[in-house]
Amino acid sequence: QVQLVESGGGLVQAGGSLRLSCVASGRTFSDYTVGWFRQAPGKEREFVSAISWTGGRTLYADDVKGRFTISRDNAKNTVYLQMNELRPEDTAVYYCAATRSYGLTAHYGYWGQGTQVTVSS
Repeated sequence: QVQLVESGGGLVQAGGSLRLSCVASGRTFSDYTVGWFRQAPGKEREFVSAISWTGGRTLYADDVKGRFTISRDNAKNTVYLQMNELRPEDTAVYYCAATRSYGLTAHYGYWGQGTQVTVSS
Protein backbone atom coordinates (compact mmCIF):
# COMPACT_ATOMS: atom_id res chain seq x y z
CA GLN A 1 0.00 0.00 0.00
CA VAL A 2 0.96 3.65 -0.22
CA GLN A 3 1.18 6.30 2.49
CA LEU A 4 0.38 9.92 1.68
CA VAL A 5 1.43 13.14 3.42
CA GLU A 6 0.10 16.54 2.39
CA SER A 7 1.75 19.90 3.01
CA GLY A 8 1.61 23.47 1.77
CA GLY A 9 -1.62 24.64 3.31
CA GLY A 10 -1.94 27.92 5.14
CA LEU A 11 -3.68 31.27 5.38
CA VAL A 12 -3.83 33.44 2.27
CA GLN A 13 -5.81 36.46 1.16
CA ALA A 14 -8.39 36.20 -1.57
CA GLY A 15 -6.73 36.35 -4.96
CA GLY A 16 -3.56 34.77 -3.64
CA SER A 17 -1.92 31.45 -4.41
CA LEU A 18 -0.79 28.32 -2.64
CA ARG A 19 0.85 25.12 -3.81
CA LEU A 20 -0.06 21.91 -2.06
CA SER A 21 2.21 18.89 -2.15
CA CYS A 22 1.38 15.23 -1.62
CA VAL A 23 4.37 13.01 -0.97
CA ALA A 24 3.92 9.26 -1.20
CA SER A 25 5.87 6.40 0.29
CA GLY A 26 5.47 2.67 0.10
CA ARG A 27 4.51 1.09 -3.19
CA THR A 28 5.57 2.34 -6.63
CA PHE A 29 3.99 5.75 -6.86
CA SER A 30 3.68 5.74 -10.63
CA ASP A 31 1.19 2.86 -10.33
CA TYR A 32 -1.36 5.14 -8.70
CA THR A 33 -3.92 7.63 -9.92
CA VAL A 34 -3.89 10.53 -7.44
CA GLY A 35 -6.65 12.91 -6.55
CA TRP A 36 -7.22 15.97 -4.42
CA PHE A 37 -10.39 16.39 -2.41
CA ARG A 38 -11.52 19.00 0.08
CA GLN A 39 -13.96 19.30 2.94
CA ALA A 40 -15.24 22.58 4.24
CA PRO A 41 -16.80 22.92 7.72
CA GLY A 42 -20.29 21.51 7.76
CA LYS A 43 -20.03 20.18 4.21
CA GLU A 44 -19.34 16.84 2.63
CA ARG A 45 -15.98 16.04 1.12
CA GLU A 46 -15.84 16.95 -2.55
CA PHE A 47 -13.65 16.15 -5.51
CA VAL A 48 -11.21 18.85 -6.63
CA SER A 49 -8.85 17.34 -9.18
CA ALA A 50 -7.12 14.13 -10.26
CA ILE A 51 -4.18 13.03 -12.35
CA SER A 52 -3.40 9.73 -14.05
CA TRP A 53 -0.40 7.48 -13.51
CA THR A 54 1.83 9.24 -16.02
CA GLY A 55 0.23 12.65 -15.75
CA GLY A 56 -1.22 12.44 -19.22
CA ARG A 57 -4.82 12.78 -18.07
CA THR A 58 -6.20 15.31 -15.62
CA LEU A 59 -9.64 16.21 -14.36
CA TYR A 60 -10.95 19.23 -12.48
CA ALA A 61 -14.11 20.19 -10.67
CA ASP A 62 -15.94 22.96 -12.48
CA ASP A 63 -15.41 25.57 -9.79
CA VAL A 64 -11.62 25.21 -9.80
CA LYS A 65 -11.11 24.78 -13.53
CA GLY A 66 -8.80 27.48 -14.85
CA ARG A 67 -7.58 28.38 -11.36
CA PHE A 68 -6.04 25.14 -10.08
CA THR A 69 -3.44 22.98 -11.79
CA ILE A 70 -2.54 19.43 -10.81
CA SER A 71 0.81 17.90 -11.73
CA ARG A 72 3.07 15.09 -10.62
CA ASP A 73 6.73 14.23 -10.43
CA ASN A 74 7.01 10.47 -10.13
CA ALA A 75 10.77 10.69 -9.59
CA LYS A 76 10.00 12.61 -6.39
CA ASN A 77 6.89 10.59 -5.50
CA THR A 78 5.00 13.86 -5.35
CA VAL A 79 1.77 15.29 -6.69
CA TYR A 80 1.19 19.04 -6.62
CA LEU A 81 -1.90 21.21 -6.64
CA GLN A 82 -1.15 24.77 -7.68
CA MET A 83 -4.02 26.95 -6.54
CA ASN A 84 -4.30 30.46 -7.97
CA GLU A 85 -6.97 33.16 -7.65
CA LEU A 86 -8.07 31.68 -4.36
CA ARG A 87 -11.50 32.57 -3.03
CA PRO A 88 -12.93 32.43 0.49
CA GLU A 89 -15.11 29.53 -0.65
CA ASP A 90 -11.95 27.51 -1.31
CA THR A 91 -11.40 27.37 2.44
CA ALA A 92 -11.31 23.70 3.47
CA VAL A 93 -9.14 20.84 4.55
CA TYR A 94 -7.51 19.46 1.42
CA TYR A 95 -6.83 15.75 1.17
CA CYS A 96 -4.64 13.79 -1.17
CA ALA A 97 -5.86 10.34 -2.17
CA ALA A 98 -4.62 7.49 -4.33
CA THR A 99 -6.06 4.55 -6.21
CA ARG A 100 -4.66 1.73 -8.34
CA SER A 101 -7.61 2.16 -10.68
CA TYR A 102 -7.22 3.67 -14.14
CA GLY A 103 -10.21 5.95 -13.90
CA LEU A 104 -9.81 9.42 -12.43
CA THR A 105 -13.17 9.18 -10.69
CA ALA A 106 -12.65 5.69 -9.32
CA HIS A 107 -12.89 4.79 -5.66
CA TYR A 108 -9.86 6.11 -3.77
CA GLY A 109 -8.68 3.75 -1.07
CA TYR A 110 -5.63 5.56 0.31
CA TRP A 111 -5.86 8.94 2.02
CA GLY A 112 -3.58 11.46 3.65
CA GLN A 113 -4.34 13.34 6.85
CA GLY A 114 -5.15 16.60 5.11
CA THR A 115 -3.82 20.14 5.11
CA GLN A 116 -5.83 23.24 6.04
CA VAL A 117 -6.30 26.01 3.49
CA THR A 118 -7.89 29.22 4.70
CA VAL A 119 -8.66 32.08 2.34
CA SER A 120 -9.53 35.40 3.92
CA SER A 121 -11.69 37.99 2.21
